[in-house]
Amino acid sequence: MNNSSKTDAQYNKMTKTPIPRLIITLSIPTIISMLVTNVYNLVDTGFVGMLGTSASGAVGIVFGFMAILQAIGFLFGQGAGSILSRLLGKHDTDGASKAAATGFWGALILSVIAEIICFIFLDDVVTMLGSTPTIAPFAKTYITYILLAAPFTTASFTMNNILRYEGKASLGMVGLLVGAVLNMAGDPLFMFTLDMGIAGAGLSTCISQVISFGILLSYFLRGKTTCKLGFRNAYFNVSYITNIITTGLPSLLRQGLQSASTIILNMAASPYGDAAIAGMSAVSRIIFFVFSVCLGIGQGFQPVSAFNYGANKYGRVRSAFKYAFLMATVLIFLLSDVVYVFAEPLVRRLRDDPEVIVIGVRALKLQCLTQIFLPFCTMTEMLLQSTGKRLQASILSSLKSGIIFIPVLLLLAHFRGLAGIQESQPVSNILQVIPCVILAMWYFKKLPLKDDASSQI
Repeated sequence: MNNSSKTDAQYNKMTKTPIPRLIITLSIPTIISMLVTNVYNLVDTGFVGMLGTSASGAVGIVFGFMAILQAIGFLFGQGAGSILSRLLGKHDTDGASKAAATGFWGALILSVIAEIICFIFLDDVVTMLGSTPTIAPFAKTYITYILLAAPFTTASFTMNNILRYEGKASLGMVGLLVGAVLNMAGDPLFMFTLDMGIAGAGLSTCISQVISFGILLSYFLRGKTTCKLGFRNAYFNVSYITNIITTGLPSLLRQGLQSASTIILNMAASPYGDAAIAGMSAVSRIIFFVFSVCLGIGQGFQPVSAFNYGANKYGRVRSAFKYAFLMATVLIFLLSDVVYVFAEPLVRRLRDDPEVIVIGVRALKLQCLTQIFLPFCTMTEMLLQSTGKRLQASILSSLKSGIIFIPVLLLLAHFRGLAGIQESQPVSNILQVIPCVILAMWYFKKLPLKDDASSQI
């Protein structure tokens, strides 16, 4: 099949396949990818927890930094992806390649710059992430290997998003799965067999990220994709890059503010000792495992939304939103119930410390009770971003990811101490629904009712 036939076949798939089947098809690879990645995160936390509470806390500290790397990858990947998917909906494959290549090289260059700066100021970085004096040595060792892999990690997130927006999420899944499996196998090998301790956990992550990068890049080099990533396809025009960045800004805000929230959470918990940091870190890992199902469905929904919006098929955009929201709500409800029931053994599995368990179990159960509010908010944000509503998506992402959570955390921590820290995320989950409902109502009121409408909103 030649490139033109492949492009036409992909267009027909994205614009004519029944919505339920299409979203399920695109969501399953992203859900699997995220679940396996999060299983790795949980396993990694469990292995490092065997080294002690301070080492376990170090993983939580560095997790905030890894979220920053993910934020850069998503900034360029989601920004370029949203643009290229809408262009593919208009049959503009050259324009789509230009967006993809610019996003890829932009992510790679920016992450190299960030890597160099962080190595120069490594001690300050570890302190800013919220390390206590006892956690800092472990965090510094672990983050060194994370920094070595930073360009590969960031570019991999960008490529994975580009593949998703092309409607080829299954390709991205393979690259991420291989990396995650290698990482899980490498942890015990380097940490215990080779007696490297927390350095072994970092080295395992570094190697797996490089391998994932190579697998994902090979798809583009072997012609498995519609878009090309060659440097000659990139277009480093200020206004063009600005368009990609502003389109991907909601993802940067979401990931960046989540990272800032993690850092502030660690700082708020630090007066209560390493056990508080380790406990809240364990809760973050477990609850993100649950939320990753919702996020995976949303990531399967995004290319459907963007592609059909670009093709002026607005009825399919509405149907896709409704189906993705309902599907995510049902699965989140079921998973939250399971985690609530098994909260204590789950936290114990990550760190068998009585104080960590007491702190973590209460926080985990409270968050399980409010996870049901997340699917609607997540789908609304992804709908706005994938269809080019950059300002509204950025506002919503900021509110969801930090602007609501950070003040709530600081206020509750001040008035209720450790209990307030445990309660901050559940309260934020409830409050974020209000702006989401308002923006969703605005969007669907403006969205054309007929598919053959000549103008975009």
